[in-house]
Amino acid sequence: MTSAIVTPFFDEPTNTFSYVVKDPDSRACAILDSVLDFDYAAGHTDVRSADAIIAFIEREGLSVEWLLETHVHADHLSAAPYLQEKLGGKTAIGARIVDVQAIFGKAFNAGTEFARDGSQFDALFEEGDTFTIGSLQGRVLHTPGHTPACLTYVIGDAAFVGDTLFMPDYGTARCDFPGGDARTLFRSIHKVLALPPETRLFLCHDYKAPGRDEYQHETSVAEQRAHNVHVHENVSEDEFVEMRTQRDATLGMPRLIIPSVQVNMRAGRMPPPEDNGQVYLKVPINLF
Repeated sequence: MTSAIVTPFFDEPTNTFSYVVKDPDSRACAILDSVLDFDYAAGHTDVRSADAIIAFIEREGLSVEWLLETHVHADHLSAAPYLQEKLGGKTAIGARIVDVQAIFGKAFNAGTEFARDGSQFDALFEEGDTFTIGSLQGRVLHTPGHTPACLTYVIGDAAFVGDTLFMPDYGTARCDFPGGDARTLFRSIHKVLALPPETRLFLCHDYKAPGRDEYQHETSVAEQRAHNVHVHENVSEDEFVEMRTQRDATLGMPRLIIPSVQVNMRAGRMPPPEDNGQVYLKVPINLF
């Protein structure tokens, strides 16, 4: 199996890993789960994280073919539109984005200009769809549970799992967002864990489990099967659902969920300006 060349980029304020995935036989690459810097208190955006990716791609002479999102993130804003403007490439996400858009389009009372059909993205992927990055083969696993639209991208010998799994010492994703489901997540995780044991797994987030001092972004199917504290091989589906449900009930909302979802359900674009020319994000009171 072809070994993808993977370069991580870490945004510590949101604990997010973005990736550039390169075809070893060409200059073709893809960008996964990019970050638009956002100062919530000031309502100010910045592109320094995206610019670091641009600088790397230009320095290496790479050609961007895809801007891939594993799901509609609730903890950071996507920089995909900015990167697409600067570097080209096609944006993609799971086809069930339409479910997320229906839920949150209603929650944020988005206007008629907000199409709830996924048309903000260039491609909507279903289970089993394939794509290429140069000569590097990619395929899509639909891995819902955290959100309805979550995907895992299997690219060569690597899989990009989004928020489905964390490092083995930290566990698994929450399932209490609208459209999430712990039983569904368990089954999605086992779809990932059915990949060859040596498959490299690249994570979207790390929060440093107690006793670990360094951020980590890469693990493997074998390590997850043996050591994941929530879902190792000896954990049953019912045990996982009970654990996940109880744990989720203790969690607060992500700090950036309100701005993130409004932007990311639009493929990283802001809502349209109002009649004074200013862009606004809404804060629904007592909804979540």
